[in-house]
Amino acid sequence: MIRKLECVCLFTPNIRESEAFYLSLGLHRGWIIERSLPTGATWTLIGLKFPDATSSELVLSDNPENKFTEIELAVDDVRASFAEIGRNPAVAWIREPFATESGHVAVMTAPDGNVFVLVGA
Repeated sequence: MIRKLECVCLFTPNIRESEAFYLSLGLHRGWIIERSLPTGATWTLIGLKFPDATSSELVLSDNPENKFTEIELAVDDVRASFAEIGRNPAVAWIREPFATESGHVAVMTAPDGNVFVLVGA
């Protein structure tokens, strides 16, 4: 069901300073997305690539509604994975599957309290 670790997304209150720090370590910007909150405020996601092209990404986010680390897991079908994983009563869903720019996403809390984001078709 889970194919690979897609990325780790870190919350940062100052995304520009954080990006500069990680760039100084040898990562490079792969992409940037700006999104709006219901309040009209804008928040940003920045995808950082490692020198090893086969590596997962490090993503930075300044979304004030998500001040936690997210581990993104690639799956073939988010909705099917949601249904299968949802049979486990120990899993709590933060967000049911929804469409994004590149497919679908669902967000869950594992029994140990860690947050996982399923990404895929």
